[in-house]
Amino acid sequence: MLLETALLIIALSAIGAIIAGIILFSLFYFLGKRFFRTLVQRLFGLVLERLLDDKYHENLMELWGAVRRTSVQNILEISLRAEQGKLIERPLGSSRRLPQYDNLMFVPAQMARLPKEARVAVDMCVTLGPKAQKPLTIETPLMIAGMGYGIGLSEQAKIALAKAAKQLKTVTNSGEGPYLPEERQEAGKFVWQISRSPWGRSPEAIAAADMLEVQMGQGARMGPFTVEPNAVKGKAQKLMGISPVETVITPAVTPGIQSPWDWINYVRDLRAEAGGKPIALKIMATGGIERDLAVALEAGFDVIVVDGSQGGASGASPMICDDLGIPSLLGLVRAERFLREQGARQDVSLVIAGGYATPGECLKAITLGADALYLGTVPLFALVHRQIHKVLPWEPLTQLVWYNSPYKERLDIALASRSVVNVLKSMTMEMEEGVRALGKTSLSELGLNDLVALDDWTARVTGVKRAYPWEDQISGN
Repeated sequence: MLLETALLIIALSAIGAIIAGIILFSLFYFLGKRFFRTLVQRLFGLVLERLLDDKYHENLMELWGAVRRTSVQNILEISLRAEQGKLIERPLGSSRRLPQYDNLMFVPAQMARLPKEARVAVDMCVTLGPKAQKPLTIETPLMIAGMGYGIGLSEQAKIALAKAAKQLKTVTNSGEGPYLPEERQEAGKFVWQISRSPWGRSPEAIAAADMLEVQMGQGARMGPFTVEPNAVKGKAQKLMGISPVETVITPAVTPGIQSPWDWINYVRDLRAEAGGKPIALKIMATGGIERDLAVALEAGFDVIVVDGSQGGASGASPMICDDLGIPSLLGLVRAERFLREQGARQDVSLVIAGGYATPGECLKAITLGADALYLGTVPLFALVHRQIHKVLPWEPLTQLVWYNSPYKERLDIALASRSVVNVLKSMTMEMEEGVRALGKTSLSELGLNDLVALDDWTARVTGVKRAYPWEDQISGN
């Protein structure tokens, strides 16, 4: 009886405390809400009065005009230059809105030609380097672009990308970093990028790769790049074979190349080392792309990778990102047209890169003549899906994947890999749906007649018909 009485007293006390707490909370809430609203109103009034009364050269709104005129990004980069007094790096490419695929639309099958049923399989396989002894075949045209270990991504990020590529039965590219054996072990198919750096021509990597890619240029970087002392530490530094106290400046040109004619001997020697694997060349899309392609064809490359100016690179400077090269769309059209005119289109594969983020853009690029695409930004952001809370709001989400980041250990490799698989799988499925909507069953069946252009400029550039073919009727004549 005594115990029951004690429990009853405790229960009543707890209920009383809860009720009292609710009453006090409600009281403070309503009083605090009123006080807070009054405080905000007064502060807002003071700020507005100051903005409307101050002369322009004393007014904070002067900054608003500067931001509208130059952009927040430009002001930030001015500040970084003022602070550092040296080249600054912008990792994710240009923010400029360049001509892309928005004014191209597909022509779906409907009445004269019927679309395919959902059960009809679509052949998404791509073979790169068909004339090589050991061509590279992948089951989706979407490939993971080169993002170098150490000079860009962490080991965790590279392993996650490699695992995803294996599950997707596509390839992952080493990028300009040193050879990372763990990446190769996890990848199903692997492209070794032969860069101009001292570590770029690794015999071990060449033997382990399924395709070799000679990197002479890319969308966001051209010429030499500098690795400052202690910029890369730890395991990557050892694999690169660089000193922690000496600056490394990579050559502007592939070692051994003194003139355009040297490429013939270079490819011949590399082919002997490659053992029948395709040899690709990666270049920046430029206004002189036909001249570069003529040299590439003479040299005997099996695959041409054209990187548009929308591409990014971890160590790229803003000027290279914004002001060199031409957009991906123009690079693709000009490269495909030149290869076709030279009678090389069936023998040489064409890969496009730089600024591709949607299934529609990817399928349009293939319809215009690309065999496959490299994606960089898409898998990069997929890596951190459902993990951004580990760094936000204090750090940008890319801090989860950069090599020099103190937060790279927080990346869940299994989750990151699964997210990349899901993204590229979803994009491939949407592309398959698009092919069926066109009444086709294979990527190889796509062509210019499957597209229309919404404006004259896009029609002239791509060779695609306009969506309004009767100009005299449109103008009212």
